[in-house]
Amino acid sequence: MSKGFLNGAIIISVATLVSKILGSVFRIPLQNIAGNEVFGIFSLVYPVYMAVLILSVAGIPLAISKLISEARVNGDERQIRDIFVTASILGASFGLISFIVIYVLSEPIAELLGGSYATLSIIVVSATLLVAPYMAVYRGFFQGYDDMNPTAISQVLEQFVRVTMILVIAYVLVAQGYSEEIVAAGVMIGSILGALCSLIYLRWIFLRSTIKPISSEPYKFQTFRTWAKKILALSLPICVGALAMALLNFIDSITVPQQLQAIGYRELAIADLFGIYGRGTALVQIAVVFSSALILPLIPLITGSLAKGEIDQTRSMIEKALKFTHMFSWPAAMGLFALTLPINFGFFGDYEGNPVIAIVHFSALFTSFTVLTTGILQGMNKSKQAAWIVTIGAALKVILNIVLIRNFGLIGVAWSTLIVYVLVSVLNISWMYKGIPFKVWARSHTVFAVSSLIMALVIVAPTFFMDPMNWSRGFALGYVVIMVMVGALVYGVLILALKGLGKEELQSLPVVGKYFRSTVEEQ
Repeated sequence: MSKGFLNGAIIISVATLVSKILGSVFRIPLQNIAGNEVFGIFSLVYPVYMAVLILSVAGIPLAISKLISEARVNGDERQIRDIFVTASILGASFGLISFIVIYVLSEPIAELLGGSYATLSIIVVSATLLVAPYMAVYRGFFQGYDDMNPTAISQVLEQFVRVTMILVIAYVLVAQGYSEEIVAAGVMIGSILGALCSLIYLRWIFLRSTIKPISSEPYKFQTFRTWAKKILALSLPICVGALAMALLNFIDSITVPQQLQAIGYRELAIADLFGIYGRGTALVQIAVVFSSALILPLIPLITGSLAKGEIDQTRSMIEKALKFTHMFSWPAAMGLFALTLPINFGFFGDYEGNPVIAIVHFSALFTSFTVLTTGILQGMNKSKQAAWIVTIGAALKVILNIVLIRNFGLIGVAWSTLIVYVLVSVLNISWMYKGIPFKVWARSHTVFAVSSLIMALVIVAPTFFMDPMNWSRGFALGYVVIMVMVGALVYGVLILALKGLGKEELQSLPVVGKYFRSTVEEQ
């Protein structure tokens, strides 16, 4: 394993973590600035765009980076030029076609999302598809040269510009008294500007670089056909893992409004309710980001290890990935669950939907395992099995949304989310075990679960002796901040006391690991 590979994996992991946190946290001020209706419209429309974007983009950077890397080994400059040009044509074509399809179908899609109030937002955000797929080609090109910096910087730049512009536009439009539909459409412009800034940055780096592909050979249609097949063959399976969460969110956007309409809700009332549901998913994204970022460098290693026939090493990687996900996902889910009341009031200004948000918060545990295990299945070359499992989960999500929402209202979608992520996690782990038997549940997992439960009881206990309904927002936010620190301290002490981690694992932890290393050296 090369030092360059590890450095690249760490750079991408950190950039992904930062950009995802930005992409999750901004939802809180957006709801505060624009209200539940605008937040609900955003939460309804954005998963539709993300699903289409992933289908258009997801696998292209990794596919062309792999092909360019192979061409570099052979020293074939013409192949590198052909791969880059073909990928550029594919990216631009997919983006244009996707935009046209969504634009033409914007009104029917809006009706599926609950009403015409979403039409303008759909049209505006779909314009991002004219930029994003082409931008992804440049990321893949630099990755093919083992240079992860342009991808990392462009990811953070895109998200920073997007989030900043969304909040600025929301503030300006709300201050000027525009309707919810106009405000929701306006904030979607942030996505276009973010992708455009990222593309400009990548293009600028590309033009200044010394690795621009050059060839005197003419580029022909047959060349396009040959490389297009190879790029698509590599990129399409990659979409499966990326689509897991996006697909389930997309299903919510389509089915929840329809079922809320069926039980009597109309137009903006639907957006308002979906905004309440979106409060829970906003923070769940952060919990998932931490778990996925921690294991991201391990996934490509699993593929390489299996290719060399190193089964024991692969088993060790899987068990380590599961262990660290248990370690971070249990406290994240239990902490969010325990602090639902002060989080809801402190961040969003009221106590609406507490039971719904609490269930969604707890589902963070299984959402993390769904993302992790789907990635591991891909690393184990079981993309088809992962695709079938995601399909089964999607079908069940549709059925449960219909049945549970009609019988129990909005809380039904929260229960369906929890049930589906539990099922997908179990099925993924079952297929992983069939491929390579491993220790599914270890003593350390019990330590993490029990420690998280005790931690949750500690941080929620004060609310039994106080009345949160009489708190100010400032007090609620202060309570959350203090209890997060208390919870982290309690959890850390418990897993150390119960020996949930070994010495080597303690030393390998980010940030705090150096303190354990220095302690060992002193001894």
